[in-house]
Amino acid sequence: MSTTASTTAAEGDVLDAAGNLSEKQRRILQYLRTNVGTQTYFKSRLIAEDLDLSAKEVGANMRPLLDGEFDVSIEKWGYSSGTTWKVTA
Repeated sequence: MSTTASTTAAEGDVLDAAGNLSEKQRRILQYLRTNVGTQTYFKSRLIAEDLDLSAKEVGANMRPLLDGEFDVSIEKWGYSSGTTWKVTA
């Protein structure tokens, strides 16, 4: 692997040095943007069901969304029967 790319924790999704999101990360971000108006807390497993991913894939792909500058704020909120994310616009 080149020094200009790093691999995320989820099944080989690659982020380039410019910080572009992978396809899975873009899908998760779009899902959160679409639903943040009606919901504040999201469970990884429920996001996964809606996006046809595993809860593990969702969790592994949240790090760039937590660290990035986006129009929604995401924080890991709790872990009770799965990870819960607090999302605000």
